[in-house]
Amino acid sequence: MSREAPTGPRGTRSSLSALGKFWRSDFRIVLDLIAWLISLGMVASVRYDMADAWANHTGLLTAAAIVVVLHLGLGMFLVYRGQYRYGSTDELIGLATVVGITTAVLLVVALLLPAPRIVPLSVPPVAGAVALVLIVIERWAGKRMRDTHRPTTHRVEIQRAIIVGAGDGGLTAVRIMHGDVHSKYRPVALLDDDLAKRYLRIDGVHVMGRLSDLERVATALNADVVVFAIPTAGKEVLNAAADTAARLKLKFKVLPSFNESALQTSRGSLAGTADVRPIGQFRDVSLFDLIGRHQIKTDVEQISQYLAGKTVLVTGAGGSIGSRLCAEISRFAVKRLVMTDRDESGLHSVELGIGGRALLTSPDLVLGDLRDSGFIPQLFASAQPDVVFHAAALKHLPLLESFPEEAVKTNVLVTDRLLTEARRHRIDRFVHISTDKAAEPTSVLGLTKRIAERLTATTNDDELPGTYLSVRFGNVLGSRGSVLTTFASQVASGGPLTVTDPQMRRYFMTVDEACELVVQAGAIGASREVLVLDMGEQVLIEDLARRMAEMGGHPEMAIEYTGLRHGEKLLEKRLSKYEADSRPSHPQVSQVPVPPFTDNVVERLSYMVRQPMTEDVRRELVKELNIASRIGLDRSRSPR
Repeated sequence: MSREAPTGPRGTRSSLSALGKFWRSDFRIVLDLIAWLISLGMVASVRYDMADAWANHTGLLTAAAIVVVLHLGLGMFLVYRGQYRYGSTDELIGLATVVGITTAVLLVVALLLPAPRIVPLSVPPVAGAVALVLIVIERWAGKRMRDTHRPTTHRVEIQRAIIVGAGDGGLTAVRIMHGDVHSKYRPVALLDDDLAKRYLRIDGVHVMGRLSDLERVATALNADVVVFAIPTAGKEVLNAAADTAARLKLKFKVLPSFNESALQTSRGSLAGTADVRPIGQFRDVSLFDLIGRHQIKTDVEQISQYLAGKTVLVTGAGGSIGSRLCAEISRFAVKRLVMTDRDESGLHSVELGIGGRALLTSPDLVLGDLRDSGFIPQLFASAQPDVVFHAAALKHLPLLESFPEEAVKTNVLVTDRLLTEARRHRIDRFVHISTDKAAEPTSVLGLTKRIAERLTATTNDDELPGTYLSVRFGNVLGSRGSVLTTFASQVASGGPLTVTDPQMRRYFMTVDEACELVVQAGAIGASREVLVLDMGEQVLIEDLARRMAEMGGHPEMAIEYTGLRHGEKLLEKRLSKYEADSRPSHPQVSQVPVPPFTDNVVERLSYMVRQPMTEDVRRELVKELNIASRIGLDRSRSPR
């Protein structure tokens, strides 16, 4: 199905290059002048009723000389110095200006010279209009010839491409394919569900149907690849196109959005990779597209009001969520962004991703362990933060079931110490990042994060300035230790894929989407609230595994079911049965009141984790976590 573009010997390529330079400069000037002379002679002949005896030949030659001198002189200053791309709108506007001035001067000369006039007064404006039309046709034809028969510098396999989307993305895709001499794609059709575009043509490429017509069009045109060119489309549309392409055994590519392309290097750095994909290059579809595409509506002005000019502290800054959160915060003209983590490699990556270099000499990078008793007071004393984003946490559910004391030390006691110092320094805002496992928790992870939510709510009172809130979301695609990492490793090793249960479902977001909404939530949340992000529909984990296998080239890879582990849920919940889904400030954020503690639960938990750990102590600790997470709650509340 693929076709080779013929490539001549070096002499042929040199000739083509020389011809191209001539076309771009001298030859197009000659063609423009020929268009003028043809139009002038043709219009004059029509004016004289095609009777040669009536024509003023001397005057016509004089008019032709005036046209040549004026167009050539003006064109050298306004068009032909290489200031415009060939066939562009800017070049055509310049040519229209040259033609218009030439027409006006010729008309004035014909009017002022004594009789007999060199040409009738009706000839200059009509001839100028005809000349401009001929020049436009010449530019269009020349551009089409260049796009269709572009020379290549190496052998490439030309693939016939169907572009899904005939809007701005489709226009960009067509022009990339036509304009890039290294492109291996040739657009043969466009598809779009907008009926208003059913007769549209873009640079000679026709809209040939809707997305549902992909199979018919691909078969009729012997297509090789489908390019999805709707960067703002939701995951449902993209999934439909990807599924059809897979069934037809067509390659499937995606046109990145401008923001995605521009941020690619930064994101690659934060992830520990060097992805320097140029803007406009088509890429393979990813699970981020198929699962995690959410349209995030952030209010930049609202965010700027609480971040601009402030000192912001981010804990866990070297982690996958913390690093992207730092990148997001750095967009908002903060006075200072202090980033702390005990992982020196993580701090190296986040500094490289934000600033483009990682000298590790900045005082804004603080290496240390939040669990050390003296570290947090020293950190607040030196940083003097106005806003704190607390992203540091232990999150691996099975490990925390085995070592609940570690979860308590990090997720509960560290959070309590941070809140104590935040209260002492009277900061403006404290944002604690929680998890959907805190809604009706059944695991150590969920219990400790629910206790942290309630501790955050307990910190604030009527006499204390500032806002203390939590933000809750689910599984983050691409974060360290996510299920994607596991599946990718299993696919690379040949399988099998391990899935807990065929009915297990989870909420997913990309790390970028989650961090954008965390920053937005910090702007709209009130004290004693947990803000719960809308993550769309839950995804079947088995489907996710099969997608990974298909993308890895192993669609028939076996799946093994391992069974639910202790503390795991079959289905996660965003909200508990006692929490109402109220969204007064943002359509993607639920704002839920959090009951503060009336008893000191930290003292009891702190005492227990200082004891020598045995299995009996751990069991007692988990019981205490269950009691602490529910202490003081009104049991008489009715479910929503």
